[in-house]
Amino acid sequence: MATISLRKANTRLPPEVNRVLYVRNLPFNISSEEMYDIFGKYGAIRQIRIGTNKDSRGTAFVVYEDIYDAKTAVDHLSGFNVANRYLIVLYYQQAKMAKKADQKKKEDEITRLQEKYGISTSKDK
Repeated sequence: MATISLRKANTRLPPEVNRVLYVRNLPFNISSEEMYDIFGKYGAIRQIRIGTNKDSRGTAFVVYEDIYDAKTAVDHLSGFNVANRYLIVLYYQQAKMAKKADQKKKEDEITRLQEKYGISTSKDK
C-alpha cells in the first residue's frame, strides 16, 4: 500500500508526525472492537484508549507500532464518517495538551481566589 512507497522513498516526515493519534468527535457508544476495526486497517496497533469520563467522552488515543502506519491512518481517516459523525484525527502533541491543562488549572485557581476574596468580574454583574 501507500506505507510501503513511503518507506521505500525514505520520505522525510514533518516533525509533528508521531505514532500516537488523538481522535475527536467519536460516537459516545463506540466500542474498542469497533475502534480496532476502523484503525487496524492501516497497521498494527499497540494500544487504544477511549475516553470514558464527562470531559473525555467522544475522544480516544490510538498508538500505532509504526509511524508510517499512523501517518496513513491520519491521511485516510480524517473526516471519515462513523455513525453520522465525522472523525477528527490529529497527531498527539504533548506540548499543546500540557498548555491546555495548565490553562485550565490557572482558570480554576483564579475562580477559587475570586470566590475566596469576594471579587466579581464584569461577566458576573
